[in-house]
Amino acid sequence: MQHVGQRVRLGGWVHRRRDLGGILFIDLRDRAGLVQVAIGPGAPDEVRRVAAGLGSETVIEIEGDVTARPASMKNPELATGDVEVQATRLAVLGAAVTPPIPVARGKGEELPAEELRLKYRHLDLRRPEMQGNLLLRHRLLQRARRTLADLEFLEIETPILTKPTPEGARDYLVPSRVHPGEFYALPQSPQIYKQLLMVAGFDRYFQIARCFRDEDLRNDRQPEFTQIDLEASFVGVEDVIGYVEQVLVALWDEAGHTVARPFPRLTWRDAMERYGTDKPDLRFGLVIGDWTAQVKALGVPFFQPALKDGARIRGLAVKGGAALSRKDVDQLADAAKQLGGAGLAWVKRQGEQISGSVGKHFTPEVLGALGVADGDAALMTVGPDRVTSPVLDRVRQEVIRRLAPAPHAAHAFCWVVDFPLFEPDPETGRPVFAHHPFTAPHPDDVARLDTDPFACRALHYDAVYDGNELGSGSIRITDPAVQRRVFAHLGMTPGEVEARFGFLLSGLQAGAPPHGGFAIGFDRVVMALAGADSMRDVIAFPKTTAARALFEGAPSPANPADLAALHIEVKR
Repeated sequence: MQHVGQRVRLGGWVHRRRDLGGILFIDLRDRAGLVQVAIGPGAPDEVRRVAAGLGSETVIEIEGDVTARPASMKNPELATGDVEVQATRLAVLGAAVTPPIPVARGKGEELPAEELRLKYRHLDLRRPEMQGNLLLRHRLLQRARRTLADLEFLEIETPILTKPTPEGARDYLVPSRVHPGEFYALPQSPQIYKQLLMVAGFDRYFQIARCFRDEDLRNDRQPEFTQIDLEASFVGVEDVIGYVEQVLVALWDEAGHTVARPFPRLTWRDAMERYGTDKPDLRFGLVIGDWTAQVKALGVPFFQPALKDGARIRGLAVKGGAALSRKDVDQLADAAKQLGGAGLAWVKRQGEQISGSVGKHFTPEVLGALGVADGDAALMTVGPDRVTSPVLDRVRQEVIRRLAPAPHAAHAFCWVVDFPLFEPDPETGRPVFAHHPFTAPHPDDVARLDTDPFACRALHYDAVYDGNELGSGSIRITDPAVQRRVFAHLGMTPGEVEARFGFLLSGLQAGAPPHGGFAIGFDRVVMALAGADSMRDVIAFPKTTAARALFEGAPSPANPADLAALHIEVKR
């Protein structure tokens, strides 16, 4: 209302036009929002004529006087809903054809299909929801920069054209024109460069880093993505966790949320035991239990064939689970089988009545010992942990989705620590790195590195929020001899090690301080804080799940002359 009586000049897009006969209204939109422009009987004839022919999304400029709306016409849903502009001049700056997808939507009107929105991304980005997401992204980036700068981190760029390194996904390769048959790789992360910056004496580094991974896509994954990358020298696990917590708390504060630190911690073993996953959602209870001793004694035929070679009976005591329908339980059992499990046994307790697929074997006393009270249900499976953990993780998530219990907290951060250093390759059984090969083994486990590598823990830590991994980090190997031993466990010959990582080992031999770091998945952070269902809703020009850029039509065939200059022949 402070602008009432002022004369203004505004430019923007025609969001909506409403002709009420004697008066015409235009909702004028720019990135700041909407304002209503009124063109009444007293407006110049030329203004009325031009306004009558305006199409949706036309760019216009108007001049006029700000007036208060009548009380009956105020719109509390708009920041400018108490005022309107009485136009005295109107000019068309950019005429628009009829848009193939709508920008303005009525209440309850569904969005066009996502592929159509990605094809016409310049229009989709005009939607207030998308503009709000990208404005939030901008604010979060600036807050991250300020927070890390205040912590005396230096922002340093590292190369985009680099050398292939093992980061757990395929590299995007870039052919060299001047070096026939040789290739750069786009970085999966700045990992080795930031370690070398520590060797060079820049003891606190950060970067808003663009990273590239040629891997299958999901809603929370893109082939190119942004991470808040940091590294520090003369630090241990506690120091790095402290830095990252300060950044995350600042980002949530920027989005209007108060988060307390320190975050709770779980070891990797505890997370897998209690939740079946290394990224548990702690907003809810529903902890997995080991029920082998209690249930094995009942002689349930469903469990007996699988109880061998270290298999266990594990289950969930679901509060209010008696409300699950038979269809719900059957679908949960199907999900368990799809993940390689034996299926799902279930029991419902309603008063003294016990029902379910194995209900006849259970008594109220046994169920009580399992934590299953009146109105609850027990969902169980059997097998080795590598099978039952993902099955019960999936079942737990589905139960939460179907029963919609009240969360214990609005924001559930946690740290998962003490990951294994190696894990067995599912085909060969040989060690492969659990995260990346530059992670330091736990000091208490270094002696077992050669004799029992799978028993070695890593100085690795993940930040988890509401069941989503926000980022990973570790303390790095600084002893070249230990780094060579890790490479050897991964099956690399000394020649391969020198060819691929000789520059890193050379740097470590020059005197490397203890150092460690972290990478926050920035797109995931924005997705969480914007309440978006897909990462594509918080990136200006994302790729589809088929790794295609529909707006510009990439990837596309290359010009034969360009291929020849790069010494490349395409075989079809």
